[in-house]
Amino acid sequence: MENKRKILFLTGDFTEDYETMVPFQMLQMVGFEVHAVCPDKKKGDIVKTAIHDFEGDQTYTEKPGHHFQLNYSFSDVNLSDYDGLVIAGGRAPEYLRLNPKVLEMTRYFMENNKPLAAICHGIQILTAARVVNGRRLTAYPAVGPEVELAGGTYVDVPVTDTVVDGNLVTSPAWPGHASFIREFLQVLGVKIELKAAMAEATA
Repeated sequence: MENKRKILFLTGDFTEDYETMVPFQMLQMVGFEVHAVCPDKKKGDIVKTAIHDFEGDQTYTEKPGHHFQLNYSFSDVNLSDYDGLVIAGGRAPEYLRLNPKVLEMTRYFMENNKPLAAICHGIQILTAARVVNGRRLTAYPAVGPEVELAGGTYVDVPVTDTVVDGNLVTSPAWPGHASFIREFLQVLGVKIELKAAMAEATA
């Protein structure tokens, strides 16, 4: 991409480690300028991440993850500059959805039919913003009842899958990153072409 298109990436303290680190880097890899932001934090500040995993308990375990450095200030965001919004999961959405500006941002992308991707508990921000009514989407299963209460249709899919409904791309959790980002790129209108050497190697 000659003139880099921009993605707004919303994260926060105790976001899920993979769900911040991996999509952020994958979108940069294909050429987007990705602005990672968190309310009340500025460029250079860090958010603490958490590692969620399944180890035989009835729900996920949580362990300290990495420190993730924000590369843009929340207060400097101009929504019209961005081609899409990504909302990370983990515990961050639980408190981020209490911020009126976060809900305003979410509504902006949905009301303007701009690509929006949310994963795992990130869907809690969508339900709080009241933008899922009449939409089909997935989420971490424990968030499913919230989707239904907000007027959406919760789609129960394998953890590696993704649900696309128009501009909205959702996945249950980080094992779905490959399909999650692939589908988001398609909604953004991005096509990735294999180089000739790669094609020859598989011929």
